[in-house]
Amino acid sequence: MAFDVGSIQALADLITPRDQDSDSEDEKPSGAMARMNPGDVGPKNRAPVQSTDSEAKNKNTKDIWASEDVNEGQEFEDIYDPRPQPEYDIVYKQAISSEDMFLGMNNKTNATSSCEDMIVKIQLADTRGSDVELDVKDKFLSCRTPKFKLGLHLPHPVDSKNGRAQWDGDKCLLTVTLQMNRAYDFVNF
Repeated sequence: MAFDVGSIQALADLITPRDQDSDSEDEKPSGAMARMNPGDVGPKNRAPVQSTDSEAKNKNTKDIWASEDVNEGQEFEDIYDPRPQPEYDIVYKQAISSEDMFLGMNNKTNATSSCEDMIVKIQLADTRGSDVELDVKDKFLSCRTPKFKLGLHLPHPVDSKNGRAQWDGDKCLLTVTLQMNRAYDFVNF
């Protein structure tokens, strides 16, 4: 179905009628898009919100960033630290039963959205278990040794209070198991 210019203009007039009280035809925009200006793009201005005393104190500081603007774990990143980053691997784990395996009854897939745990395997060559410093936040993992430094932003938020780490001295391998804590896990399980 093809429309001619007159039909499109008539439709535009129905949606946004032209002003009738203007004196000159030259002052009127020629089309519906010509009536828009940069002020029409984006959300409409709202009345200013009154701030509380604590917010006013925070605004009077000379800080460049607010604390919510800085990503979690950013304070651990040190670009001047000469220690190399160790090799690491992230593996996902899910608990399945025979109904999941053979009958597919719980709608679990092999995607990370169906996984409950995240396992981070960190290879720390020539390191003792007593030299490892591990700090886990909800979205950041920090592993430091005298020879290596790892600051890892995690791909999914985790429960930082309930995790476990295991050191294998023969392989010099640190295995950190973290339970993932995502907003829509109730839908995926």
